[in-house]
Amino acid sequence: MATNGELNRKLRMGLVGGGQGAFIGRVHATAAILDNRATLVAGALSSDPVKAKASAPDYDIPPERAYGSYQEMIAAESKLPADRRIDFVTVATPNHMHFEIALAAVRSGFNVICDKPLTFDLAQAEELAKAVDGSGVVFAVTHNYTGYPLVRHARQMILGGELGEIQAIRAFYIQGWLRSRLETSNQKQASWRTDPKKSGAAGCFGDIGTHAFNLGRYMTGLIPQSISANLEIFAPGRLLDDYGTAVIRYENGALGTVTASQISHGRENDLFIEIDGTKGALQWRQEEPNKMIVRRNGEPHAVYSRDPNAPYMNESGKAACRLPSGHPEAFFEAFANVYRAAYDNMVLRATGKKFETVKTVYPNVNDGVEGMYFIQQCVASSKENGAWMPMKHARARK
Repeated sequence: MATNGELNRKLRMGLVGGGQGAFIGRVHATAAILDNRATLVAGALSSDPVKAKASAPDYDIPPERAYGSYQEMIAAESKLPADRRIDFVTVATPNHMHFEIALAAVRSGFNVICDKPLTFDLAQAEELAKAVDGSGVVFAVTHNYTGYPLVRHARQMILGGELGEIQAIRAFYIQGWLRSRLETSNQKQASWRTDPKKSGAAGCFGDIGTHAFNLGRYMTGLIPQSISANLEIFAPGRLLDDYGTAVIRYENGALGTVTASQISHGRENDLFIEIDGTKGALQWRQEEPNKMIVRRNGEPHAVYSRDPNAPYMNESGKAACRLPSGHPEAFFEAFANVYRAAYDNMVLRATGKKFETVKTVYPNVNDGVEGMYFIQQCVASSKENGAWMPMKHARARK
């Protein structure tokens, strides 16, 4: 059995969400156990108690720990002996449920790994962050694209000054699956993502624009100062944005752009980013994640491939790899890297040691709050025809 250092056992996971017909819950469950450091032992897999329990065999959750609601799970697990109860709760539900589930878990002393965006609105995010501050729990947010080896390699390069002063960030997340109104045919993913009562104030920008924004923040560390956004609904009758652009001014004088679309024909999950510095520029694309291009005037373009044994790979990039070069690592592995980094802190907590809560390798609750602020300010700016809005939140990761 794999161990977690001095803890000498696997961490025990309780999953909320992920019932039959769900997508992201299965991703969480797969990523969580990829390194054999955790085991899924309990779950409240649906808001429908019958469906929740019927879904449990799909995850090999025993009947006695297949709960009909998250409230039931947290209450029952809290009463179990320390050597049996769950160590952490994964929240993999539609956005409008994140806050109450995560807050209940935090107040009960359970660590939390929460899908993004963190909550339904900024006020909930700020309240949740305050609860986390006083709880001593580990709290991670699955901005999973931060887990790709070359993203982490690029981050170390940039923070180490290899590209010089960063002056421009262009981040894009382009999809096409909502070109037609799938929500009218009760397609599950489309239905809740386009519903303001479940998704929140933004559609496309809340769903994938937050990923593009977070990726630029994670890779460069630049603090946003102000933002101007225009969000549009191009599918007639849709209630939330399906396309948008934002311009960001950063504290150091850099400019950034975020473009997100869910109505671009033929596009799938094309998250890509270009970063310009005074000494060089780089480009990385999620659909080809094992390759990164670095450019410097007067030099041949350098193509970095994901290779943990290559001398050009830095420690951050190597630490995120599992396979030798040429064997593609992708979505599940990147997701698992967020879990793995959070596990390190969970083990420290379980063994009575101090752990970092702000400057973490994984996105934490502060990054989640900033993501909610991004959504709020983009929506507010768009309502005022792109008016500039403040963008620096007190919890912004420095």
